[in-house]
Amino acid sequence: MSVLTDSVPMGPWQLAACAAVVVCGVAGAVFSARYHARRDAGQLTDAVFWDAFAGLVIVFPAVLIPSLASPWLGLAAGLLAATTAVAAYVYSPRAMAWHAGRLHQAAEREELAAAEARHRTALARWQRYELDPASCIDFPHMTDVRRPETAALIKAMKEAERVRAVETAGYLPAVVRLEDALGRAEAAAGVRAR
Repeated sequence: MSVLTDSVPMGPWQLAACAAVVVCGVAGAVFSARYHARRDAGQLTDAVFWDAFAGLVIVFPAVLIPSLASPWLGLAAGLLAATTAVAAYVYSPRAMAWHAGRLHQAAEREELAAAEARHRTALARWQRYELDPASCIDFPHMTDVRRPETAALIKAMKEAERVRAVETAGYLPAVVRLEDALGRAEAAAGVRAR
């Protein structure tokens, strides 16, 4: 008897494995192809071709093997592949938008952490003039708010604190303004000259 004429029953674990390969292979290939097409401004590039080809190489045996066991199983595997392809095509933009949002949030967190570190450094630099008696004696203009540079520094410190509490996007520019104001106040007080 030939292998093709004998129907070989497939167990539930084998069917589940084939179904998993079909779903994962088709979904991965469609998502990857849509990602590369979106990245390349909708053009069908080599990356899109290879995504589709790799998906076909993975999915074809997972559809063919159940077809050898039973034509109905092959039809079911083919329908599962087609349904998965449509679902992946429809939902892949949402998944890409979610992923891009996660990357954006991670970048914002890193930017916020960097801004907070710069803010702490600027405050520590200024506190030296407030808390260190030797610095207070050497540079009395750094604590004299009647001087325009020192008054601008105090305003920049208050603004950076206020912005940090309410607005993430404007925090880094506020910290940069604080650093600039601190540098101008130090230059006016003669810190850099020494």
